[in-house]
Amino acid sequence: MKKYILLLMASALLLITSCSPFRVRTDYSETANFTAFKTYQFRVDDLKLNDLDKDRVLNEVAKNLQSKGLSASQNPDLIVNLKASHKRVHDVTIEPSFGMYSWGRPFGWGIGMSRAWTSDYNQGELQIDIIDAKTNKLVWQGIGNGINVDSSKAKQKQIPEIVAEIMANYPPVKK
Repeated sequence: MKKYILLLMASALLLITSCSPFRVRTDYSETANFTAFKTYQFRVDDLKLNDLDKDRVLNEVAKNLQSKGLSASQNPDLIVNLKASHKRVHDVTIEPSFGMYSWGRPFGWGIGMSRAWTSDYNQGELQIDIIDAKTNKLVWQGIGNGINVDSSKAKQKQIPEIVAEIMANYPPVKK
């Protein structure tokens, strides 16, 4: 009985922790030797963010790279190119109603109304391209979207989370 309870608790914990508001995808070169890379340098030409968000992204990516054994250098093995963008999202949510005094569902007699809500917001995307500095070829790419860019408090919380989720797949585990 204890085994079943522990299994149920572990499954519930896994389900809770695997639910993320972000969509993350990564890709990498099968031929790249990721163990040979020891140093990196940022390229931020395409990072079109305000200074506060730019610092947040750079600090988080640097922390993640350093935790994986890489260090910043003026003569790097890798170029880390960061890009950011956002798009306007228009969500419509409709809640069907079968009405008051209805008889039988979903068909019947009575008065009913559906309710609809709309919300407009900006959703951000962060792209991390890792390029081999010697060959100038892309060896790893991570893209994450779902950041709420309309709220500074949300960005403060979400930027570290999305960077961690993207960088969790670096270096890739070759199958």
